[in-house]
Amino acid sequence: MAERANVYPLRREPQREPQPEPRPQEPLWREVLGRRLRALRQEQQETLSETAARAGLSPQYLSEVERGRKEPSSEMIAALAGALGTTLIGLTEQVATDLRRQQALASRVSRTRPGRTRPGDILALAA
Repeated sequence: MAERANVYPLRREPQREPQPEPRPQEPLWREVLGRRLRALRQEQQETLSETAARAGLSPQYLSEVERGRKEPSSEMIAALAGALGTTLIGLTEQVATDLRRQQALASRVSRTRPGRTRPGDILALAA
């Protein structure tokens, strides 16, 4: 006589689809522009009031631009560039370089997150 056994399937975890790795958040143009303007002003050892007066705007507004709170018009950016002894093209190139540098850093950080392996990584187990 043959024996019969009850067979119960193992409970499996539901298959999860791999989530795409989140892209690093890109910095806002106005924030990078503001940091660059502040760096230029501080390199020249100027106060907000001195630079703002030459550009024809208030120190409060310049402060907000430097902190990335306001998005200045192209005329304001050109006036600030002139007040800081550079051109609109020169300032734009500097900001673009800063953006590229930040993007490169962010992508490097996202590629080397803990728990992620890359081709060529050596894994070791410790007992």
